[in-house]
Amino acid sequence: MANKRYACIGLFNPKSPENVGSVMRAAGCYGVASVFYTGKRYERARDFVTDTKKIHQDIPLIGIDDLRKIIPLGCVPVAVELVEGARALPEYTHPDRAIYIFGPEDGSLDKEIRDWCEDVVYIPTTGCMNLAATVNVVLYDRMAKGINTRSGPQFGRETDRT
Repeated sequence: MANKRYACIGLFNPKSPENVGSVMRAAGCYGVASVFYTGKRYERARDFVTDTKKIHQDIPLIGIDDLRKIIPLGCVPVAVELVEGARALPEYTHPDRAIYIFGPEDGSLDKEIRDWCEDVVYIPTTGCMNLAATVNVVLYDRMAKGINTRSGPQFGRETDRT
């Protein structure tokens, strides 16, 4: 059976090449298919300073105007933002196919973006994390929960041997 799990990332107006490089490194660690970004700030200085494993050579990093227009087929858009009404990440069940949308390190996701996302989640912390740390925690949570996805167990199923 083919693996139905798929994840990609959307970055709304990321602040710097350091942020994007660190996100690319996380994407490589957790099997993300592609990373999309909007805005001009990153375009001004893209050196992949912190992408020490050169993940950008294996995972597409694509600049676009509107994240909503690139949602891959069957993917659930999930906004990651600390706002009222968001679900805490520890209690969240990840979609099998998801695009996780992250705001800039020095700002928030616009309400317009959160409105078209099916889910909005937040990471319960006592302070705010930087963009790369947030991406790492969300992707780790997705990986750690593994078989706890919307379609149910995919690996390690017990077979009936009677």
